[in-house]
Amino acid sequence: MDVFSNQRKAKKTCVVTGGAGFLGSHLTDRLLAAGHRVIAIDNLLTGNVRNIEHLAGNADYRFIEHDVTNFIYLPGEVDFVFHFASPASPFDYLEFPIPTLKVGALGTHNTLGLAKAKGASFLIASTSEVYGDPLIHPQKEDYWGNVNPIGPRGVYDEAKRFAEAMTMAYHRFHRLDTKIVRIFNTYGPRMRLEDGRVVPAFIGQALNEEPLTVFGDGSQTRSFCYVSDLIEGIFRLSTADTHEPVNIGNPSEMTIKQFGEAIIEKTGASSQMVFKELPEDDPRVRQPDITRARAVLGWEPIVGFDEGIAKTISYFKTFLGMEEQA
Repeated sequence: MDVFSNQRKAKKTCVVTGGAGFLGSHLTDRLLAAGHRVIAIDNLLTGNVRNIEHLAGNADYRFIEHDVTNFIYLPGEVDFVFHFASPASPFDYLEFPIPTLKVGALGTHNTLGLAKAKGASFLIASTSEVYGDPLIHPQKEDYWGNVNPIGPRGVYDEAKRFAEAMTMAYHRFHRLDTKIVRIFNTYGPRMRLEDGRVVPAFIGQALNEEPLTVFGDGSQTRSFCYVSDLIEGIFRLSTADTHEPVNIGNPSEMTIKQFGEAIIEKTGASSQMVFKELPEDDPRVRQPDITRARAVLGWEPIVGFDEGIAKTISYFKTFLGMEEQA
């Protein structure tokens, strides 16, 4: 029986793995807003039902707790598979190195198999980490990267590089309609406060009047894209006539030290920055070249840093029960 057997086929059915995660839950909201139905799959290793509790009772939404490194069985028709399941922060993939490799390899194989069996289109959430510690700047999609395959970060970098290779193999051999999005640093509501990424780490520390932990001297750069911009780019890519990887991110670049100073200012914290040793293979620069996204998708980010970071700080104040102090 079809998961949505009581509904008409007029709506498209989308599967979102990692559907209870930061990006997966926002993607789910965008797909539902577009009039689609969504089957979200998540084993809740790093996802959280709090991210999807607002969808309870939605007739167009189903949640399945399942590990996609195991065989996926879904009755009925599926039109699109979005594979977003994976630990995505350094803290997570260093704590769960083997599950990270498995979801990039076995999980990608299983979700591609599901798409093939259903005659569905497929989109893989890849990452700017496929570029490693890049030797060119900014990073274009035709750059092959500078990755240490046996370093501690290699479990994530190589899992995503393998996932891209598997996706292209299914496209070339099985003629599957596939898309690859390379996601650059993204921030916004529903990030986990403790996931180790710099945005929630700095905001959480500042709101608690704790020192901001900067790794290295803070001169390494990142480019921060607000989540609604990223999701819009991914949504457009899902129906675009392209199969090559597409960078989605904000090319506005700042150093980690500059970012820390901005967080202190915008939270009104009295925090100082403390500097610790830079982790192995931490990239020195990160900035997307979005020429392809502009040309193919007609997309570029529209949410400015001030607006996006204000919304994110507000979310974490609510999460920490601090709204009365806002």
